[in-house]
Amino acid sequence: MGTHVIKMPDIGEGIAEVELSVWHVKVGDMVVEDQVLADVMTDKAMVDIPSPVNGKVIALGGVPGEVMAVGSILISIEVEGAGNVKESAQPAPVKEAPVAAPKVAAAVESKPFAAAAPRAAVCQGPMVAREADERPLASPAVRKHALDLGIQLRLVRGTGPAGRVLHEDLDAYLAQGQQPQSTAAAAYAQRNDEEQIPVIGMRRKIAQRMQDATQRAAHFSYVEEIDVTAVEELRAHLNEKYGATRGKLTLLPFLVRALVVALRDFPQINARYDDEAQVITRLGAVHVGIATQADIGLMVPVVRHAETRSLWDSAQEISRLATAARTGKASRDELSGSTITLTSLGALGGIVSTPVLNLPEVAIVGVNKIVERPMVVKGQIVIRKMMNLSSSFDHRVVDGMDAAQFIQAIRGLLEQPATLFVDSF
Repeated sequence: MGTHVIKMPDIGEGIAEVELSVWHVKVGDMVVEDQVLADVMTDKAMVDIPSPVNGKVIALGGVPGEVMAVGSILISIEVEGAGNVKESAQPAPVKEAPVAAPKVAAAVESKPFAAAAPRAAVCQGPMVAREADERPLASPAVRKHALDLGIQLRLVRGTGPAGRVLHEDLDAYLAQGQQPQSTAAAAYAQRNDEEQIPVIGMRRKIAQRMQDATQRAAHFSYVEEIDVTAVEELRAHLNEKYGATRGKLTLLPFLVRALVVALRDFPQINARYDDEAQVITRLGAVHVGIATQADIGLMVPVVRHAETRSLWDSAQEISRLATAARTGKASRDELSGSTITLTSLGALGGIVSTPVLNLPEVAIVGVNKIVERPMVVKGQIVIRKMMNLSSSFDHRVVDGMDAAQFIQAIRGLLEQPATLFVDSF
């Protein structure tokens, strides 16, 4: 028997260290070639570390949340034969992973892991015995769901990373005939539980980027209301006429088109600012970041060259990227390179928001929800569909007047939607 040592691989792009996000194996597990051992986080994406050998895990080189240098020992596996304990410096090949750690159920069903017994072994019965004071890992949404169902989380086996209890684990618990507490009793039961959640992986990256953005950029926000009645009528008409053959349109493709047209007159807003080099780069290409909420946090996939896309092309790309981000399949390239970001909370958009810049960009356009309100039009009170744009800018690069005129240009384009396509006639 020998020992095969897997070192933290060089992922490229000059990265000297990465964060160990989650282990998919533990000491004593038997692993097979190509089985994913761990996920590591770079500045841009999550990366899978697969096993190049079959064997038994005998040592782990770090704990989740630890920042490890490239070339440091990640994991040691006992193998048949001599192994590579003689300092074979060839690290395991890496596969760019979904930005979210794959759920166990999905991993078991996917072909690369079909023979990976150690990962499948996590999916055992839904009930597990924990000490009364032991706090299982679970998100606030899962805890609320369990409370509503009257389920004690300490009795539920978690199949998520690090044993985290997922919504499907609650369903499995009930499907096995386990009896929850009375919902009414549970809702009024005294609670003294606490939960400490390490800020690691993607959540740490998001926290760092948000803190960095607020500390480095001189944020200012500008809010304007827009009458979207006409553009919504156009959208409904296009969906009725072409929806069956070209797909349904949301408001987002119209907003992307409005950004593209408005930026022609405001090139200083489609820019990136390198504050260390003191250089502003204005870009002709409009790469629109679409802020997307995923299970592991906020992701910003990028619609590249939005200036070349039709409404339906933009709609299809937005849908594709949003699905990739939410399911953890977005690549590093798809999550980087934006020149301006569009963020929307949809129906939860509220009246106003103050979005944080996605550095090194200098502008972010926030979309609030559409509401029907009585408005005065040509002396008459009429019901119109109104929506606020809540946008933020980097005052080091963008002057207040330019920001206001830019948003007013977007307003004019959306309120007279034919002007979005005048140059196409």
